[in-house]
Amino acid sequence: MKSLAVDAMGGDFGVEVTVPAAISVLNEMSNVHIVLVGDSDEIHYQLKKTSFSKANQLKVQHTSEVVEMNDKPIEALKKKKDSSMQVALRMVESGEVQACISAGNTGALMATAYLVLKTFEGVGRPAIISKIPTLRNRVYFTDLGANVECEGRSLFQFGIMGSTYVKYMEKLAKPKVALLNVGTEQIKGVSAVKIANDLFEKSELEYIGYVEGDDILAPKMDIDVIVCDGFVGNIALKTSEGVSKFIQHSLKEEFQKSVLRKLSGILALPALKGLKARVDPRVFNGAALVGLKGTVIKSHGSADAVAFQYAIKKAFVEIENNIPAKIRQEIDVAGGEPA
Repeated sequence: MKSLAVDAMGGDFGVEVTVPAAISVLNEMSNVHIVLVGDSDEIHYQLKKTSFSKANQLKVQHTSEVVEMNDKPIEALKKKKDSSMQVALRMVESGEVQACISAGNTGALMATAYLVLKTFEGVGRPAIISKIPTLRNRVYFTDLGANVECEGRSLFQFGIMGSTYVKYMEKLAKPKVALLNVGTEQIKGVSAVKIANDLFEKSELEYIGYVEGDDILAPKMDIDVIVCDGFVGNIALKTSEGVSKFIQHSLKEEFQKSVLRKLSGILALPALKGLKARVDPRVFNGAALVGLKGTVIKSHGSADAVAFQYAIKKAFVEIENNIPAKIRQEIDVAGGEPA
């Protein structure tokens, strides 16, 4: 039985999303125990709306505070110690649960997780990693917003952690790692990228060099991990999600312009459903905070119940693969040092 703590109050919709999502996971899986952390009155009110009978797989942990989406990370950390976010993370630190899932304030989650769980020795900064769909199936991106300014050594460590994550989550012996740059020529790029490139080339990682922005969604070669700083990574991720929404919305508009187009849309419905499933951001919801001494999954703040289910399931898979311990081992082998 894997035990997970869900920050029930986090995100744009709070318990209206987190509680139904948790119940759906529990109804589907018999080897998961979930602790819903937050205002017990609000949680129980939502629970009454659901169909659930596995009381032994569910617990409600009351907290009196909520980290709002616009709270400053330091203030949330110091002034809201009984927040659903912080209590959920402390449950991971104490060993009561094995993972925390939150759709709350990213900065507050990263800062609190860093203080409560801490990083492994040799890890300078934790990073955020997640995957997006591409023409060659998928690619994992790191960092996605935890570190907006990075030195070369930090980028190199992100590559080590990203490669390890993909190795065990996707069962790949040697994940291919690339470094995002403004060109593939060696002379291009800022100093941090050039330093990271030198470190990658001297490492034992399966490093394939620089890639450009058009290689993200339509890679010219097999790529498993793309490394960049959090500023670039977050923009790239949000842009790819925007492209997905644009394509789906535009297709819907075009098929509604005339009766003939509506009929052609009906004929194309199987293909359209397949495309929607392939690029649906909800399926890829849930980014891992790697480098910490515990499993923490960050869901999109605007996630609906379906998307939040995927984030919960991702935490379960990460626990099964013992990802934090695997990252610690790889950092030790690589001779990690603060970045």
